[in-house]
Amino acid sequence: MEINSKHTHFLFWQKWLFYTSLLFAFYGIVFAFYGNNLLFIPYNKMLAVIFWHSAQFPSEADSFRAFIYGPLGGTITCCYILLAFIARYPFKEKQRWSRNAIIVAFSFWVIIDSSICLYFGVYPQIYIINAFSITVKALPIIFTWKDFRQSIKSEATIE
Repeated sequence: MEINSKHTHFLFWQKWLFYTSLLFAFYGIVFAFYGNNLLFIPYNKMLAVIFWHSAQFPSEADSFRAFIYGPLGGTITCCYILLAFIARYPFKEKQRWSRNAIIVAFSFWVIIDSSICLYFGVYPQIYIINAFSITVKALPIIFTWKDFRQSIKSEATIE
């Protein structure tokens, strides 16, 4: 009974990681093609206020914003589709490298992204977007940590 409960607990967090990754990938697609819609008005306004002291991008910068959101959205989509595949297969199989790869990749992202945001004073990106994203991805890592250790012990006894 306890083993089944632990397995159910693990599968909940594995599915959390998988489905939130698909959701974030979808967000990347929307951001790339429709980054100037109602959903992203707060983000666009935040950037306009920080960089141009205005509620909106100046017309001269708007085409650059539309362009740069394309590669950024594509990168977001790529990252999260890759994470979804990792969550769907090797993470579900409790392959330790998959957990470690997620930790290393997202650590590099949050350090680089947050450092650039600090430099330019884009603090809301750090404490809203980055913190939210890291929390959503950290929860499954935290709550399944022991499952990967048990997996290693059981693999060692099989050999």
